[in-house]
Parts: sequence; structure tokens; C-alpha cells
Amino acid sequence: MNQEFALTSVDTPSAPPGPHGPHDLEADLAVIPESAKTTDLRGQFWIWAGANIAPINWILGALGVTMGLGLVETILVLALGNAIGMSLFGVFVVIGQRTGVTGMVLARAVFGRRGAYVPAAVQALVCIGWCAVNTWIVLDLVMALLGRIGLVDPGLSNNAARIIVAGVIMSIQVVIAWFGYRVIAAFERWTVPPTVAVLVAMTGVAWIGLEVDWGYAGDAALTPAEHFAAITAVMTAIGIGWGITWLGYAADYSRFVSTSVPARKLFAASALGQFIPVVWLGALGATLATLSTSSDPGEIIVDAYGVLAIPVLLLVVHGPLATNILNIYTCAVSTQALDIKVNRRVLNVVIGVVAMAGVVFFVLNGDFAHTIDAWLVGIVGWLAPWAAVMLVHWFGVARGQVDPEALLTSPSESTLPMVRPNALIALAVGIFFTWLFMYGMVPVMQGPIATALGGIDLSWLAGGLTAGTLYAALEIPKARRVRG
Repeated sequence: MNQEFALTSVDTPSAPPGPHGPHDLEADLAVIPESAKTTDLRGQFWIWAGANIAPINWILGALGVTMGLGLVETILVLALGNAIGMSLFGVFVVIGQRTGVTGMVLARAVFGRRGAYVPAAVQALVCIGWCAVNTWIVLDLVMALLGRIGLVDPGLSNNAARIIVAGVIMSIQVVIAWFGYRVIAAFERWTVPPTVAVLVAMTGVAWIGLEVDWGYAGDAALTPAEHFAAITAVMTAIGIGWGITWLGYAADYSRFVSTSVPARKLFAASALGQFIPVVWLGALGATLATLSTSSDPGEIIVDAYGVLAIPVLLLVVHGPLATNILNIYTCAVSTQALDIKVNRRVLNVVIGVVAMAGVVFFVLNGDFAHTIDAWLVGIVGWLAPWAAVMLVHWFGVARGQVDPEALLTSPSESTLPMVRPNALIALAVGIFFTWLFMYGMVPVMQGPIATALGGIDLSWLAGGLTAGTLYAALEIPKARRVRG
């Protein structure tokens, strides 16, 4: 094995000198010292692969076909979009490795010591919302599969059973996230390969054993404008937009990777960990959509995989576990970035309780399509401009030179500006332009420009370009003057 991928203990960072071990480092925000980092990239690959082997990706993969795109066209859009989106993700992964701090702590260098409270608060809310949505979204699938094996009556609402199942899933998520990076990486490393085996079987059943319409050409009645609008919707939901949704998480886990690991290898391991399962599951969802006229995820899966109900059930339950342990962990460290002095493990429990309350609300009141769409477009709405500002600062203003220790100094002792208005202005303007070009299913998220364009959604592009360009115009000339 290449020495750069070797570990003294499998994917477990060695403890730094002194009485404190890796778990103590993760209780509160800290710069991860080199002695506590790992050189094994398998953990990074499996973390990001596990987070994306989830039902939402095959559901979103079906989106293109259900909107009238052809099968091959849908898959090509998925592949191209994710190649771009995951490349951006890989850049943020490498930045996390170089600095050793979480994404929202790094944001202090850009938005100011207290100004960074804005993105940190938004990221914390986004994570807790995703935790609730991801737990809830699989309940239709679980009930459908339990009904197929005779444990529940699929004709009933089964709300009590849904809440019990959600409670079990949420409890497991909180326990795994409690222990931090080492246990998260171990969970993904040991559970994702068997899950992949189930996915291979599912794919084989769909692509060999079922009558997939490989020549499905889409809805011929679509106008050119409607056709392009459908492409942009897929690109936002599970193409470039999907990669952007992970940018705020990247550094929280790559900070545990040693700087001795070449950036190109870390980039490849992380980006491929995202790209492969998203495109694979998206393509699977698109092929499933040619088999079923139903847009309900439970019906699509059960229609196609009734004979594999139990192994598919295991895959379905694993999906939110693998994703939400990241949501809970990132939510906790983002909350700590607000200078809330609460131990991360205590925050894990609080986050689990709040997210579970959200699940119960969704079970009793939720509408699948509207809820998911609202979250997806909302996340892109803030993350694309945030990411653009962060990238311009890293490459154009700071030139990759950031003092991580200074970012963790208390506000009263910090030498950082308390607020950097130009960054917040660029973020706000970028979010506004994102909304102008956004076309969600919820009316309030249908911006006037996207509406005038017939539903074409270029929100991530408009928001990112606007925020990045404005921030560059405001800050790069100042940085050049300072450098002399």
C-alpha cells in the first residue's frame, strides 16, 4: 500500500502529547494538531460515499424523467453537473485540511470574528433541518417495505409506527455523532461496503431483470423553454446544486487529514466519494422512473423491488444514518462557532431532540414534494454566495495564508475585525440574486426573473457569480494595496 495511505491504527488519529486525546479535542472547537491527524484517505472516501447512498438521491434522479427529460439526457445532466459541483466540493475539502479548522470557524477570517455568526447560524439551522427531513423522507419507504413483508397494513397512515421508527433512527444517529470523527469514519467504513453490495443487487434487478425503457426520449410535448427549464431544475436539485449543498460541511471532516497527504489525492478521494454514489443512484432513480407512473418514492421502490424488500429496507434505513451523523456533528460545531460554550456532545442530544420534533411535525403535516424542494433551493440560496465569497477571499485576498489559531481567540482578545461589512454585503446581495433566478415549487421561492424566463432556474449561478464578483471588486484592490 502506498505510504501516504498508511495508518498506524486504522483511520484513528493518534492522540496528541499530554493528557488529552482525540475525543477531548472534539469536545470543543480547536485547531486539530498534526499529531492527531490521519494519513488514511479511506475514511474520507467512505464518509462522503455513505452520506450520499441515500433514498433522496434516487428520488431526485427520477426528477428529470418525471419532468419530461429523456433517460440518457437525464443521466448526462447528472454526470456533468456533479463533475462541476463535486470539484468545488473538493476544493473546500483541501482548504479544511490546510487550516485544521471547521468551515464556520474559517468563515471568521472572511466575515469577521462576530460577523461570521451569520453563516454559522444559517449552517446550524440548515443541518438540523436536513436531519429532520432526511429522517422523515425514508418513512414512506420503510412503511411501504414493512407493508410488503406483512408487518404493517400499507392501507393505513401508520403515523405511530412512523414516529417510532424515526425515534429509533434518530437515537442511533445521536449516539454515533456523539463520539466524533473517529467513530463516524469507522461507521461509514464498515457499513457502506455492505450497503454498496445491496445497491449492486438493486441495480442488477433494475437494469437486467426489469423492463427499463432505455430508449425513453422524454415528453415530446415540451417546448424548448420547458425543456431547458427541466434541465436547470435537475442541475439545481441533484447536479451542481447538490455539490454546493455540501460545501459548508467539507472542512469539518478534512481537518482531521494530515497536511502530509498530497492535496490532489485528498481532492480525488473526497470528490469521487461524492460523485460516484450520487450519479449512480441518480441514474438508478431515472431508470426506475421509466418503470412506474407514480412519483411517490415508496411506490417507485416497492413496485420495482418487492422481492428484495428486506435488503432494500436495510439500505433505506442506512441512508439517513450515514447522512445525519454528519448533519448532527456539523450542526454542533457550527453552533459552537456562535461562541455558545456548550460541550459538543451535549449539543448532539439537543439537536437530536429538536430534529425529532421536526420529524413528528412532518409526519403529521408534511407534504413530500414541497418540503424537499423548499429545503433544496433554500440551501443553494445561501451556500452558493457564501462559497463564492469564501473562495474569492481564500485565493484572491488571503492567498491561502490564514492563521488558524487567531480564528479561535475569544472575541474580547481577538485581533480580527469584529465585522467585515464587505463580505456580509456581498453575501446578502448574492442571496438576493439567487432568489431572483430561483424557481422552486413553493411560490415564495419563485423569483421574478426565473418566472419571466418560464421556470428556468439559474439560482446557484446567479448567486455565486454576483457575490463573488462583488466581493472581489470590494476587497482584492484593498488587499493589493496592503501587500504593496
